[in-house]
Amino acid sequence: MAERHTYIDAFLTQAGWGNAARHPLAGDASARRYLRLTQNGQSAILMDSPSGPETQRFVRIGTWLTEAGFSAPRLLAENAGQGLLLLEDLGDDLIAQLVAKDPAQEAPLYAAITDFLTALHRVPAPDFLPDLGAMELADLVRIVPDWYPCRSATAADEVPERIAALYSGLNREAPVMCLRDFHAENILWLPDRAGPARLGLLDFQDAVRAHPAYDLVSVLQDARRAVSAQTETAERQRYARQNMLEQDRFDTIYALLGAQRSLRIVGIFARLCMAMGKAHYVDLIPRSWSYIERNLSHPALEPLARVILAAYPRPDQDILNRIKDKCGTLPMR
Repeated sequence: MAERHTYIDAFLTQAGWGNAARHPLAGDASARRYLRLTQNGQSAILMDSPSGPETQRFVRIGTWLTEAGFSAPRLLAENAGQGLLLLEDLGDDLIAQLVAKDPAQEAPLYAAITDFLTALHRVPAPDFLPDLGAMELADLVRIVPDWYPCRSATAADEVPERIAALYSGLNREAPVMCLRDFHAENILWLPDRAGPARLGLLDFQDAVRAHPAYDLVSVLQDARRAVSAQTETAERQRYARQNMLEQDRFDTIYALLGAQRSLRIVGIFARLCMAMGKAHYVDLIPRSWSYIERNLSHPALEPLARVILAAYPRPDQDILNRIKDKCGTLPMR
C-alpha cells in the first residue's frame, strides 16, 4: 500500500496536481478506486486501478467516444501501465440520484438515454472491440452454477446452448457499440451540453460489439433501481421506432437479452458476496430474479424458461441468507 501511495504521489506531482486535496468517491463492484482532486478552484478525478490492461482499454475506448462527440471524461494525464489516470471531472449529477430526488424526471431523462443509444448505434462500432455474439452470450452465464444454488446440473448445462440457439434464430441486426455496464449509476446528466453529449459516461472499459438491445435492456432493467413499467415500455418502443426495427421481434430479443443479463448478474452478485465480501449485493438479487421471470414469460422463450426454472430456485430468504453466510469465505474463480 505504501508503494502504491508513492506511485500516486509521483504521478500527481508530474501532472501538476501534487498539492491537490484528495476526496474519496463512492466505488463500484470493481477493485478500482476514485478520488476527486481539488486545487486552485479546479477539480479532476484520479482513477486508481490495479489492472493496467483495463486502464489501457478505458483510455482507448474513452478516446474513441470523445472523438465521436460523446461525453466520456477527457484524459488529462495517464500512466496506464500503473493503472493511474487523471480525468476530467464531469460532476455528481448521476441519473439515479436525480430520479430519486424527483421521480417526475424519470421519463425525460430516460428518453435522453434512448436518444443517446440511437446516436451511439448510428456510428460504426470500432473494430478493436470484442464481439458479444451467440456463443459469447452463452458463455457468460456459465458462471451462475458456480456461485448460485443449483437444483439441476443437467438443466443448468442446457441453459447456455438454449440462449445461443434462440439468439442465433432471432438476431438480424448488425452489431453496435455497447458500453455493457450501462445503468443509471454510471450515467451523469450534463444539461449544459447538447444532444447525446448531455450524458456523461463513466464505466465503459468492457465495451463490446453486440446487439442494439443489449445496452437498452441494461439501463431499463436495472439491478440497482426499479424503472417504472411505463418508462420501460415507452423507451423500448421508442428505440424500435427510431431505428425502424420490427417491434415484435425486437421485443423478443430484448426479453432474451434481459433474461441472459439478469441471470449472469445473479451469479456475479453472489460471487461479489462470497469471494469479495460485498454482502450488500445479495440484497439486489431478488430484483434481478424478477426480471428473469418477467422476460421468461415471453411465449417465444418457453424453451429457455423451462431449463432456467428447472436449474435454479427462486431466491427466497433462506437462499439469500445462505449466500450471505459464506460472505468473504470462498476463493475467486
